[in-house]
Amino acid sequence: MAGLKSVDLAIMVALKKRNLVGKKLAQTQQSLQFELGQLDQLEAYAADAQKRWSAAAQVSMTPELLRHHYQFMDRLRQAISLQQACIAQANAQLEMQRQQLITAELALNSLQKLLARKQSEISRTLARREQKQTDEAAGLQFGRAALRLH
Repeated sequence: MAGLKSVDLAIMVALKKRNLVGKKLAQTQQSLQFELGQLDQLEAYAADAQKRWSAAAQVSMTPELLRHHYQFMDRLRQAISLQQACIAQANAQLEMQRQQLITAELALNSLQKLLARKQSEISRTLARREQKQTDEAAGLQFGRAALRLH
């Protein structure tokens, strides 16, 4: 029975670990979705700014305005690149956490199978003991009955 308690404890620890990894995975997925939304906003803003500038450039274009626009668009492209790097990092983290979840699931399943095997062994041992006692009792009864007949 002590072996079962230790396996139960190990299962409880493995379950907590699996749940924690699952929770972190969900948070990372949520964060990734947020970051993808920010990237979409930046790209939409850059396209809109380019469109507005093209319309304004047809009306009047000064070198100062042109330089300002190029600087602004460079900054937007930098922001987009930074956001893409954040997304790549979040994707890598997400994959790592998926692997950790798989590992935690495998460990939990292994422990649960071990527990089932130990419980089955205990049941077989108890059944053999009970059968032995039944056989001994039947043997004693048979012996008593045989003595009575003699």
